[in-house]
Amino acid sequence: MMLIPTHHFRDIERKPEYLQPEKCVPPPYPGPVGTMWFIRDSCGIACAIVTWFLVLYAEFVVLFVMLIPSRDYVYSIINGIVFNLLAFLALASHCRAMLTDPGAVPKGNATKEFIESLQLKPGQVVYKCPKCCSIKPDRAHHCSVCKRCIRKMDHHCPWVNNCVGENNQKYFVLFTMYIALISLHALIMVGFHFLHCFEEDWTKCSSFSPPTTVILLILLCFEALLFLIFTSVMFGTQVHSICTDETSIERLKRKDQPREHTASWRSVKETFGGDFSLNWFNPFSRPWQPETPSDKDLVRQVSSLSDSTETTEEQSEEIKDEDSIEVIDE
Repeated sequence: MMLIPTHHFRDIERKPEYLQPEKCVPPPYPGPVGTMWFIRDSCGIACAIVTWFLVLYAEFVVLFVMLIPSRDYVYSIINGIVFNLLAFLALASHCRAMLTDPGAVPKGNATKEFIESLQLKPGQVVYKCPKCCSIKPDRAHHCSVCKRCIRKMDHHCPWVNNCVGENNQKYFVLFTMYIALISLHALIMVGFHFLHCFEEDWTKCSSFSPPTTVILLILLCFEALLFLIFTSVMFGTQVHSICTDETSIERLKRKDQPREHTASWRSVKETFGGDFSLNWFNPFSRPWQPETPSDKDLVRQVSSLSDSTETTEEQSEEIKDEDSIEVIDE
């Protein structure tokens, strides 16, 4: 029989009441990849609203303070089209990142009957999350805000009111990229507008009074600079995580257990959807995902990865929040 530290795990065979059917109700058949969902978190909703407000504020200043009053119509039209297109793609990416299932593990499938139906081999182990009563696949982590286990969870982002995981990482990367681009574009236009106003009469370079114009431009400049730095760092971090096939959580925990990493280019293609094309930059194009496995297939994959003869105490801290279900050779 496999040895399991009692302070980390509880044996289902020794405590048959541990997984009670009334406490773990099997979920309905999972929806397709990318199914819309929404997290009812007040902080996340507030951050999402603030995000939209800041983008719309930038739209207002760019259009009504800088471009529309300008006498250079070619300059106004070109910059107006570019800025509005980038802003639209940024908000579309934000919606997709916020309303897409990031890869939630089916909830409530860790019943004793279900585990027995898997016909696991002696010595194999599956892990159960006691918080959402689900069997955890490899590389899945529990989010205390979403209250679900998320496959390949990178982190929970309040600005998109959602976890960044297997199914919506592309949209989050696009969101950070487009926000960084419109921030850079806004900073450049603010700089040109200040130069134009210094060379000419301030009363002619804007439809607002000079003090109001200066305040609006300074606020936009501060906002654009702040978000350019923030989103550029986030974009670089996400690209690094994708290329190394290592999420932020995995990098912070520094697991001692070796894991086979996906090749960089393959990981990028899986995240953004196939070979390089314009769809990589399209928030309305879903990333390529393999056919969603059934609960049983998913658990079998976990079991094969967890196959061992003993469990030591040198496992990651996350295991403290998991329970190992032992299969005894009768």
